[in-house]
Amino acid sequence: MGLYHPITIGSLTLGGNLFLAPVAGYTDRAFRSVCIEQGADFTYTELVSSEALTRNTAKTACAALLGRGENEEQYAIQLFGSNPEVMYRAALLLAPYHPDVVDINAGCPVPKVVKTGAGSALMSDPDALGRIVQAVVRASREALGDVPVTVKLRSGWAAGELTYRTCARIAADAGAALVCLHPRTRAQGYAGKSDWSLIADLVSRIDLPVAGSGDLFTPEDAERMLRETGCSAVMFARGAMGNPFIFSAAKSLLLNGSWRPPEPAERLKTAFNQLLLLAGEKGEGTACREMRKQFCAYTKGCVGAAAVRNRLVHAETIGDYREILKPLVP
Repeated sequence: MGLYHPITIGSLTLGGNLFLAPVAGYTDRAFRSVCIEQGADFTYTELVSSEALTRNTAKTACAALLGRGENEEQYAIQLFGSNPEVMYRAALLLAPYHPDVVDINAGCPVPKVVKTGAGSALMSDPDALGRIVQAVVRASREALGDVPVTVKLRSGWAAGELTYRTCARIAADAGAALVCLHPRTRAQGYAGKSDWSLIADLVSRIDLPVAGSGDLFTPEDAERMLRETGCSAVMFARGAMGNPFIFSAAKSLLLNGSWRPPEPAERLKTAFNQLLLLAGEKGEGTACREMRKQFCAYTKGCVGAAAVRNRLVHAETIGDYREILKPLVP
């Protein structure tokens, strides 16, 4: 079997193994849609708070994060929380959205998540993680058609506390169908380098598909991670921000041995498509503000982009974007 191949996660079969990771503030429906257009095989929502979802006052806000994009034939919803009962009730509430996978976040290092005992705090309490997986698996069986439950892990809390082996084993025993490992500790945050040897180690130790994440910024990175670690899938996170083309490029490299960077016109067309999709969901003003960081990434490598980016951070309307970007349009 080649490095690019279908993957089976419990009862779900996907056509390929190039995934978009859940990234707070980025993987909304609009961005997931353009990633699928560019070849992503599977996509994850932003992380959703189980506590917020189960509180009536917060359901509306959470609902904006949960919906499936029009071209998302298969997608995962990611939940975070520290209370198994709350995670169970939150997973039950996903039934109207018909996710194909429910993912549990045990990797987020952000203080506001960690201080609640969720995210990468669970790497210090494997038994709690196991109870959460059991609870979400039970909810899936009762209300979601028994869709697979997966878990995204860090390597541990700190360098001297690498608990990924224990957490992965307990998650598997509790019913998880796939484990994704980002081999940095919570203490590292996003600094330093991710240790891909830990992904290879985990692949050798559990009888589940393992997805790898961390420092995937080029198609060559994806090829190397798949080859060196033996993982079943790769999950692009920061490497896809403003660069959904990384999916088609990685697929081309894995299948044909080469890839080409997108032309500036293609980059801008995709960026505007994302802007328009986001405006349709959140309104023009919010979309324009949120897309500033994305357009700065989309315009990297375009001649004259540096001057344009200085103006992009002040764009308020779609018309502003069109006017500011005129110098870059062929």
